[in-house]
Amino acid sequence: MPERYSGMGYWEIITRQMSIVTKSQQTRFKESKIAVIGCGGLGGTVIEMLARMGVGELNIIDKDSFDMSNLNRQLMSSIDCLGKSKSEVTEEKIRLINPYVKVNAFNEELNEKNLDRIVGNCDIAIDALDNLVTRVLISRYTKKKEIPFIHGAIHGTMGQMTVFKHDTITYEELFSLPSLGKELNDKTKQEIQCLSKNTPPVIGPIANIIGSLEAFESFKIITNIGKITLAPKILNLDLSNLDSFSC
Repeated sequence: MPERYSGMGYWEIITRQMSIVTKSQQTRFKESKIAVIGCGGLGGTVIEMLARMGVGELNIIDKDSFDMSNLNRQLMSSIDCLGKSKSEVTEEKIRLINPYVKVNAFNEELNEKNLDRIVGNCDIAIDALDNLVTRVLISRYTKKKEIPFIHGAIHGTMGQMTVFKHDTITYEELFSLPSLGKELNDKTKQEIQCLSKNTPPVIGPIANIIGSLEAFESFKIITNIGKITLAPKILNLDLSNLDSFSC
């Protein structure tokens, strides 16, 4: 941290939002721990916004490295970090944005073996994925552990966001997935993967808008301000059609 800012602290970073929440509400957010699954288009925005709002601790996970095709939407990407681990680059950049946030970076893929280690002790899990199988895995786990699961997805100029809790409809139920009620074995995983064979098109603004909405939804849950977008309600929007902005 530059010497001229050495006297500045956590509360000075978030001072502009302190007319929105009370100090006790912000303290709850400061003491919270959130898991963000993915550090790409959605995840980079989610993580940056959480840090700027003053989250206490982040578990971030992504097994991929940055490449040229990420530059149109992924805020953590830049020419100088091409080929580098997304999770490790994101950890470094967040420490430059808000050094008071503890960031735990995992350069691996989320699976049955590491779920407890990465998500188990978190207050919220945020979906920044482009993988349906992993979404099903994390949605089942968070329901069992009674951890709020914030879902976000994008395609082209369209995006959606909702929140699942232990007492709401499930992710698989809401989207009528073929895995519903089945063991998540290799056959079931293949059925899910068949639903999203192609790489979806996406433009930068929609990734960043949905990511920001996911981040603020977590802020609402922790601080207890505003109304949470609980499933089966889904916040939908299409940047090419303003009439589509609905919930």
